[in-house]
Amino acid sequence: MVNEFKLPDVGEGLTEAEIVEWHVAVGDVIKVNDPVCDIETAKSVVELPSPYAGVVQELLVEVGTEVQVGTPIIRIGDSVEASAPSPEASAPPAEASAPSAETDTAAPEDDKPLNLVGYGAREETAVRRSRSMSAPVAAAANGVLAKPTARKAARDRGIDLSSVTPARADGVITTADLDAVGSDTGSVAPREPGSTSEGGERREPIKGLRKQMGQAMVDSAFTLPHVTIWTTIDVTRTSELVAALKTNRDFAEIRVSPLLVVAKATLLAMRRNPIINSWWDEAAQEIVFKDYVNLGIAAATPRGLQVPNVKGADRMSLVELGAAINELTDVARTGKTPPADQTGGTFTITNIGPFGIDGGAPIINPGESAILSVGAIKRQPWIVGTGDDERIEPRDVCTLALSFDHRHIDGEAGSRFLADVARIVGDPSTALLF
Repeated sequence: MVNEFKLPDVGEGLTEAEIVEWHVAVGDVIKVNDPVCDIETAKSVVELPSPYAGVVQELLVEVGTEVQVGTPIIRIGDSVEASAPSPEASAPPAEASAPSAETDTAAPEDDKPLNLVGYGAREETAVRRSRSMSAPVAAAANGVLAKPTARKAARDRGIDLSSVTPARADGVITTADLDAVGSDTGSVAPREPGSTSEGGERREPIKGLRKQMGQAMVDSAFTLPHVTIWTTIDVTRTSELVAALKTNRDFAEIRVSPLLVVAKATLLAMRRNPIINSWWDEAAQEIVFKDYVNLGIAAATPRGLQVPNVKGADRMSLVELGAAINELTDVARTGKTPPADQTGGTFTITNIGPFGIDGGAPIINPGESAILSVGAIKRQPWIVGTGDDERIEPRDVCTLALSFDHRHIDGEAGSRFLADVARIVGDPSTALLF
């Protein structure tokens, strides 16, 4: 019996996705929940686990192809005997077979993304059949042969496979060949599938997450009347608190940073300024006040901006909030945040400080009414004390900027909220007053 795995709707009513990478090849023995491929939707890159066990007979979709939900993408036979592929179905489009003396290796444990689709926890990676049969290799449009792992590595490193000399007699490029030239390639931006280079220019298709992000920012910028206010404050006491928390055993498993203090200050300030956590419902002509906070943390990923959010952040302790932010950002950096974690946000924090930027006027995330920007913390001369005790000292200084929807959040409300956040970040002990 042969089963066809059709592209599922991985959430939020998505209708199409692009095949980014295959994790299996024709002839591989797989189990239920073994990962078969990565797909890119308008929300994120998602790993698809197999709903069937058996032997891979045919990969029906080429890497880089965008397909509709419900389209068959792979055929899986239910036994080794039944899975002998026909000559015309032994490889996916644009792929060729070549003898292989080496076995593909699974990615290191740390590189394995989470099971995001909901078929259950997988037990282990796909089992490779004996390589007495041909091992599929990827053939690019220019005829270059490369193993799937080498193709992905080349894309991530920005290496042109046509410029790589294979060490193997059959001409198949492996990751070892890429490592051999890695020191000569320098730091090159990764290239997306479908990108072209000619006459000193490089073009990449606008698609997937980056396309969705661009449209969302345009919609927000030109439909909401943005107002941005900012304040520069002495955050030396927050720096001291962060240093102390790093030595606290309760935070031993958490990466503590000033962002955690800012996040907590934001949640506390919302208690006194609930309109910041509201939303203008244009269709219903109502202002929706939310009694929960799903705190979004903007994260730069290889495929564009993602804004995953911590659900129910306002009900978390400082330790719980720190752990949740760590987990959220770690997954986001892989570009594989599930759609469910990117929807339902009520307020966003964007941390531009790590890039050395002092401040900015951020665009509000769609579906929300405000966003807080956190600039770089820099050591600067600062006036402290009052009266005869006034003096200049080196202090840690940071700029906070708040953009908000001016249809229902007026200048006073926005200013009061930002002042409350600044007050707590300037002196975390004042959090006891909120």
